[in-house]
Amino acid sequence: MTTPDLAGFGPDDLPDLSGKRALVTGANSGIGFHTAHALAAHGAEVVLACRNLGSARDAAARIPGVTTVEELDLASQKSIQSFADRFEGPLDVLVNNAGVMTPPAYRETEDGHELQFGTNHLGHFALTGLLLPHLLQAPSPRVVPVSSIAHHRGDESVLEGNPAATYRPSHDYGNSKLANLLFAHELHRRTSEAGSTLVVSSAHPGVSSTNLVTSTDGMGANPVVRRVAPFVLPLVFQSAAAGANPSLWAATYGEPDGYVGPQRLAEARGRLGRAKQSRHARNADLARRLWDVSEQRTGVSYDLSV
Repeated sequence: MTTPDLAGFGPDDLPDLSGKRALVTGANSGIGFHTAHALAAHGAEVVLACRNLGSARDAAARIPGVTTVEELDLASQKSIQSFADRFEGPLDVLVNNAGVMTPPAYRETEDGHELQFGTNHLGHFALTGLLLPHLLQAPSPRVVPVSSIAHHRGDESVLEGNPAATYRPSHDYGNSKLANLLFAHELHRRTSEAGSTLVVSSAHPGVSSTNLVTSTDGMGANPVVRRVAPFVLPLVFQSAAAGANPSLWAATYGEPDGYVGPQRLAEARGRLGRAKQSRHARNADLARRLWDVSEQRTGVSYDLSV
């Protein structure tokens, strides 16, 4: 297929995705919804993997084409394992989109991990590993880790998993998004060494007007933020539809080990291009060490020989 211009890329530039199957986590709203909508509109069968089934079903009703709704709570290793056990058939595209942002107070997943690290990173690490056999059944599978410009706040302490004693909401959110990039680079390295056809291509959405800010799991735990944000966000930030464009590029045209995002206003919005990465995100040794930590904390290992 002919690759369109990255800078001017939008949903209309997607190729025909008929016969392909895509899974988008957190597809019931915001960027995930628009990602799922565009993929389905171009022929893909899309699985909406969400914690809130009612909201996911409402979203699926507004998406054209073939969609499936599945329950998935990334803050629960039991839920992830159950989801993977139910999953059947090949998977062409996995978009690791769902996330939690800056809960004001320290919170844990049911497995005892800090909520942001456990959901944004460990949840997707486990999900990708458990779905790997299905990805490798597809002729040209892709994994799209969705990171953030907030990854620049992260540092080597990512290996500690955001412990309660040092919890800082914004910094620890940055660590979880740094972990997304480190995971992407290490998975790419491992797939390359194994001679796998799996492409790992990352994206970040810039700053978009979504309910990630108003969610009661994050900043929306503050009632003032929850009330004011729906009115202020659309005036300041780009739309959720625009925020989905980097993920859509990575899911179809993104180069192996690539990382794309908006280019204007410190990568907050605008036309797409290659996104900047912190020195920590480019640290191969840190990526390998985080991989070992992630295997230990989730009990999930990757078999790329399938």
